[in-house]
Formats: sequence, C-alpha cells, structure tokens
Amino acid sequence: MRVTLSSLDTCESSFTPLVVIELAQDVKDETKEWLKNRIIAKKKDGGAQLLFRPLLNKYEKETLENQNLYVVGASNVRLLLGAEAVGLVKECTDAAMRAFTYGTRHNFKGFHDNNNNFLTMAECQFIIKHELENLRARDEKMIPGYPQAKLYPGKSLMRRLLTSGIVTQVFPLHDTEALKKLEDTWYTRFALKYQPIDSIRGYFGETIALYFGFLEYFTFALIPMAIIGLPYYLFVWEDYDKYVIFASFNLIWSTVILEVWKRGCANMTYRWGTLVMKRQFEEPRPGFHGVLGINSVTGREEPLYSSYKRQLRIYLVSLPFVCLCLYFSLYVMMIYFDMEDWALSLHEDSGSEWTSLLLYVPSIIYAVVIEIMNRLYRYAAEFLTSWENHRLESAYQNHLVLKVLVFNFLNCFASLFYIAFVLKDMKLLRQSLATLLITSQILNQVVESLLPYWLQRKYCARVKRKVQALKSDVDTTLYEQVLLEKEMGTYLGTFDDYLELFLQFGYVSLFSCVYPLAAAFAVLNNFTEVNSDALKMCRVFKRPFSEPSASIGVWQLAFETMSVISVVTNCALIGMSPQVNAVFPESKTDLVLIVVAVEHALLALKFILAFAIPDKPRHIQQKLARLEFESLEALKQQQMKLVAENLKEECQEDRKEAT
Repeated sequence: MRVTLSSLDTCESSFTPLVVIELAQDVKDETKEWLKNRIIAKKKDGGAQLLFRPLLNKYEKETLENQNLYVVGASNVRLLLGAEAVGLVKECTDAAMRAFTYGTRHNFKGFHDNNNNFLTMAECQFIIKHELENLRARDEKMIPGYPQAKLYPGKSLMRRLLTSGIVTQVFPLHDTEALKKLEDTWYTRFALKYQPIDSIRGYFGETIALYFGFLEYFTFALIPMAIIGLPYYLFVWEDYDKYVIFASFNLIWSTVILEVWKRGCANMTYRWGTLVMKRQFEEPRPGFHGVLGINSVTGREEPLYSSYKRQLRIYLVSLPFVCLCLYFSLYVMMIYFDMEDWALSLHEDSGSEWTSLLLYVPSIIYAVVIEIMNRLYRYAAEFLTSWENHRLESAYQNHLVLKVLVFNFLNCFASLFYIAFVLKDMKLLRQSLATLLITSQILNQVVESLLPYWLQRKYCARVKRKVQALKSDVDTTLYEQVLLEKEMGTYLGTFDDYLELFLQFGYVSLFSCVYPLAAAFAVLNNFTEVNSDALKMCRVFKRPFSEPSASIGVWQLAFETMSVISVVTNCALIGMSPQVNAVFPESKTDLVLIVVAVEHALLALKFILAFAIPDKPRHIQQKLARLEFESLEALKQQQMKLVAENLKEECQEDRKEAT
C-alpha cells in the first residue's frame, strides 16, 4: 500500500526526541500554540507533520523548573519520506548509489520494514532541520502575539522566530549511548591508530567527518617530510645548497598530497552518497534583508537588495577597513622588530644565559599578539560580511573566507618574509618561525579545547547538583541532558579548524629549506589535535546539525594557492644562500634568471602533476557515468510515457467526436 504524508499520525505522545527548541521565557501562550500547530500540521495544510511536545509534562512542571523547552521527533515513515524530499543518496543492493525513494525502499541495502536504523541519527536530525526551516508563512501577516514580527508569503517561520528572539535556539540532541561508543573507538584510549571516519560521519555528518579525515590524512602526509627534515636539521644546518633536494621534494610533496586527497575524498563521499547528491536550490540566508519583491528566478515573494548597493559597501567600506587592518598588522610587526633589536643589544652587552633566553621573548609575545589580532579581526570580518547583506550563505562564506585568509596570511607570515628578504637574517628567521609555530599550536590547543572543556565540566557539576537537590520522583535523565546541552557552546563550523591547518601548512611549506624541523612539530601537534578536537566535538560543544558535503570546498583552493606561493619563496631563499651566490660572484643577473627559470620549471612540474593525477579514481568516474546514463534513460522513459498518455487522450477524444 502506498503511504502518503496525509495518512501519517502526528499525535504520538511518546517518541524519541531528536531536536530541542528553546523559546524565550516571556513567549506568549498564543504564540506557543500557533507554533505547535504549524509543526504538527499536515504538509498539505502548510505544516511540517512532525512530532512535538514540551520537554516536561504537566506533573513534571510542578516538580522541576520549567525552561520553555520543547522536543521534536518524527515517525520512521515520516523520516523516510523526508529522506526522499531532501534527496539523500543510499547504496542499493546492486552496490550502486542512488537517490532514496520511499516507493523503491526495498531495493536499498540494509532496509527492512522493522529496521529503524536505516537512516543514521545525523541524517534524521538533518531531515527534521530541513522540515523546520521549510515551514513557511502562507497568509499570515505577522507572528501571533508579536505584531512587530512581520511575515510575508514564503518566509521561513523558523528563521523569523530566531531573528525576532522568540526562539532562542534549535539544536540536535546527543545520543548518549552512541556517543559513548564513538568516544571509546575515537579518543578515550590514546593510541596511534586510524580514526573511525565512517562512525564520525554517521554521528556528526559528512562535513565534520571530512575535516577529521583531512586532518588525519594531512598528519600522515607530514611524516615523510618530518623524517627527511630531521637529518638536515641535525647535520647540515648551514649548507643551504644541500637544501635544494629537500626543497624540491617539499614542492612535489605539497602537490601530490593535495591531488591524492581529492581522490581519497571522492572515494569517501561516493560511499556516503554526497558525491552524487543533487544540489538543493539555495534559499536566502537568515540575515538577508531588503525590500519585498518577486524573485525573477523562483517567482516567489522575498526580500530584494540591489547588488549595486552591496558592491558599494564592499569597495567603499569593507575593502578600506581590511587595508587599514593590514597596515596596523605591519605596524605591530615593526614594533616586534624593535623589541628584537632591544633584546639582541641587551644580550650583547651582558652575554649571560638569562639574556640568551630573553632573545626568545619578543617572538613569544609577538606570537600571542598575532593570535589575539586574528581572533579580533575575525569578529570584525564577520560583522562586515554580514553588513554587506549577501543573499546566499555560500556568497557570505566566500567573502568571509577571503577577508580572513588575506589578513591571517599577512599577519602570520609578513614578519617571516621581512626577515627572509629584507633583513636576510636566516638565524633570526629560524628562531621566529619555530617560536611562531610552537606558540600558536599551544595557544590553539588551550583556547579551543582545554579551557572550554574545563568550564563545561564546572557547569556540568553545578547542573547535576541542582537536579539532585530537587529530590523528585520523576525520571530526570532527559531533563538533565537537555539542561546540560543547551548551555554548551555552539560549534560554528569547521572554518577555524581548517584555518589552523592552513596556517600550519604555510609554516611547513613556505620556508622548508630554512627550518626543516617544522614538519616534525606539526606532526606532534596534529596527533594531539585529533584527540583535542574529538573531545571538543563530543564534550564541549552542542551537537551540530549534519550538513552533506562532497569536498572540503574552498579550502582545497586555499591549500593549492599556498603550495604555489611556497615554490616562489623556497626558490628565492635558495637563490639568496651564500653557497649559490658563490657560483655567480660577478653577475647577479644570471643568478636571478636561473632562479626564475628553476621556479618556472618547478611550477610547470607542479601543474603537470596536478593534471596527470585525476581528481576521481577510474572506478568512481565509471560509476558516476553509469548513474548519469541511468538518469537520462529514466528521463527518456518518463517523456515517452507522457507522450503515450497524451496520444491516448487524443485518440479517446477523437473517438468521442466520431460517435
């Protein structure tokens, strides 16, 4: 029998809570009732047709503190129909990946009518998020009880509720049993082993799984660099001509690892189904505002904002502000060099062991200042990018990434370029590079994971004492869990994590011929980074909603750009070495021409390697081609069926006219 959305029951009193909605404390009863009715209403009536109830029942509200918390879930059939609506791709019994449809559900591997685990919990929560975000205003002009919260046909209700402060947050719940199993196989037992990437994907979704997959891959890819760099550091420190081999290996290495990652990423995302998942039409981002009008593409009523005004904001405000921040960063850099001169003169005057330690103080202070400036600039960049009023989330992210990368690159590496190519002090360059790398790694570990974990532990202890003091005879397990999770920090995405790896990649690749030990420090850091990031995801932050991803996105281009810059810097450093200069004692022009020629040859080799290594393995290309062929054939059959039906109707009309 065909199951339709209209036949589903949305009044189940007991269901597995998947998502929590927290309302503001002073929300009016009519607003609560309206929201409940819209969530549980049938799809044909403009609802989400989900299961919805308060966290506390009537008796529990008298015993426990009411927090205006509600839980949302869905029946198994509703989730399967939702999986079809969002275009989830699953493996079929013939090992092919196809878009899931409820009508052909028995053709998919692992599906049984009594199996509620066909969809992962992350996928279930993604479906519920999709349904809540697609609750749209119909004929309402405002949110009941809040005349200032205006609505228009097609506006996302959940986004309006969030921006109006009526809903304070919406977040997915942790599955305590599944989380414990994941932790046991992931980070609780410190050992050199591969991460359970598929389990991470099943619990947190593809975006986070891809980050941890890339972190693991990048860490193992650094090991050859670390092994080769150690003897160079120990035995031939000042012989820069011998670093030509090491630098050449570095340049080939940086190209090969990025190309091989593309292939590994394609394998993973094909297995997960996101590589062949159809891209959804992008809706306006929540913060987008403008004058109501008709979208010429969709025909829907939505806010419209002139791209001309946006460009004016970008070029007349954002660009000058970014340039001002870059100038300030260079000004701070010059203060750092003044501190270096002061420490060096003090050491030369006294020559004691204490003053020799003082030589590292300016670099440590500068490294701390760099981290502070990066974080402050990040807030300013987010504010500016939001003020630019981009319609799509992808456009917002691209502009934010560009702003942050430009500033972070200059802020972190400008001093190193200045030391290398202006001061030409290789000893100071090694010292500064080592100090910046090690200090930034320690600060990131403390600020991102250890400090938030310590604060979260203190809050957990307070909540447990508070719940135990109630001495209620009701089961407070879920109540305590929701209370703990709602106060956790919100994970803002993988942006900062990728940025940290990007800067680390720069420290390793840009000046490899001067400080080959950088790769070894990066490997040591990343082995602990895997565990601290895992701890952060499981115990520090709320569980994030799953987001389907087919790649690491714009960060692939960022890493490739860094590898191109590293070719230029390493060739220039080798060309500046005394040993290479001794070969051309009279004509510096010949030296420059040879360095430029070598740099162009290495860049050419780099691009040849990138072209020669396919982004997708051959078997993945064949499977994708097969899927495209099947979809075209299905479209042809559908068109032929429509033509046949039209011909049949025309024949029937002709017969009626003839009779």
